[in-house]
Amino acid sequence: MDKRKVIFYSDERNDEFSTAQITPRTIDEDYVYIYTSRFKRFTHFFWYRIVATPIAFAYVKFVFAHTSKGRHKLRKHLHDGYFMYGNHTQDIADPFIPNVISYPKTDYIIVHPNNVSMPVLGKITPSLGALPIPEGMKAYKNFIDAVETRISQGHCVVIYPEAHIWPYYTKIRDFPDTSFAYPAKLGTPVYCFTNTYRKRRLTGGARIVTYIDGPFYPDMDKPLKKRRKELRDKVYGAMCKRAQKSDYIQIRYIKREKNK
Repeated sequence: MDKRKVIFYSDERNDEFSTAQITPRTIDEDYVYIYTSRFKRFTHFFWYRIVATPIAFAYVKFVFAHTSKGRHKLRKHLHDGYFMYGNHTQDIADPFIPNVISYPKTDYIIVHPNNVSMPVLGKITPSLGALPIPEGMKAYKNFIDAVETRISQGHCVVIYPEAHIWPYYTKIRDFPDTSFAYPAKLGTPVYCFTNTYRKRRLTGGARIVTYIDGPFYPDMDKPLKKRRKELRDKVYGAMCKRAQKSDYIQIRYIKREKNK
């Protein structure tokens, strides 16, 4: 559990407050996003369904008394690929919660290279659905191909548009529309989920209630940049509205005043 009570920040879009210290590997054009061998398909099933899914359900339930509201909205695209956007406020729970709320769908999460750079776990996270952000145009093409393939297969691609972890933060940070280019280009449905923090009645501490909103659709008659911005604004608006339901602050965030 994060023991910090107050965190000072300067840049809402770029400050990072995860306590993990990892040297990221370079994701270049040689990185393989999708394996087709029977062995790799088995290892994905084993790690994702046999190991990670039960752990995800148990962790968020016992550590955060997790509940969700609005899962029925996902049924509309149960057999379709879609993108799902969420607020980034936990290091362990954030990869688990999408797995829980979208079950039985398979999730693939766009992640920082840190997530595939850990000595042991970094070898497993690709089998858990991690899609690390690459460097360079050649590598980026492979990344885009992987995202589009997972969507075409009817899976869910999860994105944290805030990019950086702010533990227990109860508001929604401003984020750009960059990551909304994927659904805007593909004409894919978009959902969002907002993790809110409530006070536990008996034991104290935080519990998480996740609200699901959508689907939102890109207007394919409009230019790509406008579609991208409209999707971002719909998701941001829905998340800000849901974030108001938080009633428990575990860590206070205070903005540093600029030197005059």
